[in-house]
Amino acid sequence: MKRACVIGWPVEHSRSPVIHRYWLRLYRIDGAYEKEAVPPETARDFMRSLEKHGYVGANVTLPHKIVALEAADIADEAARAIGAANTLWFDGEGRLNASNTDAYGFMTNLGEQAPKWNEGGRPVMVLGAGGAARAILYGLVQGGASKILLANRSRSRAEELAAAFPSRAEVVDWDARNFAFEGCGLLVNATSLGMTGQERLPVDLAALPSDAVVADIVYAPLETRLLSDARERGNATVDGLGMLLHQAVPGFERWFGVRPEVTQELRAHVIASLGAE
Repeated sequence: MKRACVIGWPVEHSRSPVIHRYWLRLYRIDGAYEKEAVPPETARDFMRSLEKHGYVGANVTLPHKIVALEAADIADEAARAIGAANTLWFDGEGRLNASNTDAYGFMTNLGEQAPKWNEGGRPVMVLGAGGAARAILYGLVQGGASKILLANRSRSRAEELAAAFPSRAEVVDWDARNFAFEGCGLLVNATSLGMTGQERLPVDLAALPSDAVVADIVYAPLETRLLSDARERGNATVDGLGMLLHQAVPGFERWFGVRPEVTQELRAHVIASLGAE
């Protein structure tokens, strides 16, 4: 029986087991998917010895994504560009491989829910400058975004992130964010603001074109205040759950040999698990 896991500290909040166990049942695969709470001081050794723990691979969540990249023998372009890894597996020669599927998850979901997001080549506005924002910027650049405006409470962090994408990204002062929405075709919240238990994202959408797409990586609650405000003014919206579901696909295929589908049934299953807590 093949076994995979999610590694984090803490790890109880992870939705990965809900997703992967659903697919294991759906495709009748003799496999298992576990949670492994691993403290930072032993994370690298744990990842390097995944096979000894009986695992064919793993997902990696906070705070171990950078360590996962460092622990791997081979890292793909996405992991190197983003500077972090969330998916580990062994190749035929026993080498530990790393990937970052967050950009894939975000862009696949965006393409499904709002296929015309880049129509007209208008600027994209991204709020946030953490690990999620870096993955999203990488995905947007790969997806053809010509100009990305980046705003973060800490301007220095935004400038550091923008420097990684010098021909595409431009920093906007946090205090000027609402005015910078004018002319944008896509607005992305890549922060945790608006998440259950967090303060709301402080934005005013008045300057945002009515035909712009608004996306939020937060999925608890499923409809954040940002998305409800956008929907009320007629903007197309993309919630964060689709990104979570799609980023899980490549890992499952690597570990269990079946490329799973993201369906409405899976989405409903994960939503039900969120509501049960």
